[in-house]
Amino acid sequence: MAPRLLIASILLCFMLGSTFGAVLFSTIPRTLTVSTTTKKGSVLKAGEDTVKVTWGLNSTLQAGVDAKYSKVVVKLCYSPVSQEERAWRKTNNELDKDKTCQIKIVERGYTKNKQENLKWQIERDVPTATYFVRAYAVDSNGHEVAYGQSTNSPKTSNLFDIESITGRHTSIDVAAAAFSAFSVVSLFFFFYVEKRKGKKSSPQPN
Repeated sequence: MAPRLLIASILLCFMLGSTFGAVLFSTIPRTLTVSTTTKKGSVLKAGEDTVKVTWGLNSTLQAGVDAKYSKVVVKLCYSPVSQEERAWRKTNNELDKDKTCQIKIVERGYTKNKQENLKWQIERDVPTATYFVRAYAVDSNGHEVAYGQSTNSPKTSNLFDIESITGRHTSIDVAAAAFSAFSVVSLFFFFYVEKRKGKKSSPQPN
């Protein structure tokens, strides 16, 4: 029995150690307001378009609720429709393991009684998907203590689409076509020159 008890104790300690200090999304309050300038049905292009994001403390809350807020981290997050069958974007209640919000927009110090905003140019490597914006209030230890987001709790409203860069541009296509045409012309030219040389080098009949 002793070895079994020892193994059970080790396993219990390991499980407790793996979860100790983990921040659960379900335990942090929604005290921040977050909004964007995106319109319903709009499709934004990565590397070209911009999004204005505004965030701050909900003014209806009692004073002192933000006493532990040290900074705010604003992130671009995948909506449920863009998480389906994509394990690398999966939502997890344990924030250290959560893959919903992978793209950081900005990180700023928290200022009391002030609405912050940023005009963010969508980065070139943002993939095609449907998104919303979430902001986390973080304490001095780097732990998330509150949040706010630009969508409702089911994450179905105020969503917007971003279209990634395809890697093809008109100028590249034109250049490729020009090089292809040049290659064909060069091939015929060298064929013609070689043919003429062959005729000149052929022995003439007596």
